[in-house]
Amino acid sequence: MKYKRILLKLSGESLMGDQQFGIDPKVLEQYAAEIKKIVDMGAEVAIVIGGGNIFRGIQGVQGGVVDRAQGDYMGMLATVINSMALQGALEKHQIKTRLLSAIKMEQICEPFIRRRAIRHLEKGRVVIFGGGTGNPYFTTDTAAALRGVEIEADLILKGTRVDGIYTADPEKDKTATRYDNLTFAEAISKNLNIMDMTAFTLCQENKRPILVFDMNKIGNLEKVLQGEKIGTLVTV
Repeated sequence: MKYKRILLKLSGESLMGDQQFGIDPKVLEQYAAEIKKIVDMGAEVAIVIGGGNIFRGIQGVQGGVVDRAQGDYMGMLATVINSMALQGALEKHQIKTRLLSAIKMEQICEPFIRRRAIRHLEKGRVVIFGGGTGNPYFTTDTAAALRGVEIEADLILKGTRVDGIYTADPEKDKTATRYDNLTFAEAISKNLNIMDMTAFTLCQENKRPILVFDMNKIGNLEKVLQGEKIGTLVTV
């Protein structure tokens, strides 16, 4: 196994499947089964999931309903709902999990404490980080980068619908070609939108590699941990 401790970033939108809103049970079950494979391999797994399938802070701002900070807090609560759903799916596979939130919700999850999170990982529990960073104006990409750095993850995995980073959007430009490897400097100079700049810079400064890959293809997650050439690896 090439990577022992990973931080897996999943988008909220990916949980929708073919739906327009909410959580598709089939996608949830597929993700849980894929995560179980790497847990059984002995990997230490932490997860950050977005909330865009339920609410995005920017939606409320654009609609003129709430201000940015209020909208972002609403988005953070959406990530906790997704985290609870994923926790339930994992536990159906007899995987021990702990949900830690950056916003205190004692009845449903533990507060985020760095040392406690690391201890859970060492004991073989899957740790799910909910509530983003706990602060408005930061994305769940930034939360993933921050938690990845804090737990000293060997790799930050960004699961997407495409199989890596391309010269252009492959869903729009059929001539786009995929990169196998990139440096952070190359990604910035080419203006490749991998993560938001705060998250990206945090990984760069702390020398945490990022792998962008297709999470929806069965077996990919397992192949990544075994060191196979999957997706696009971004390093210093």
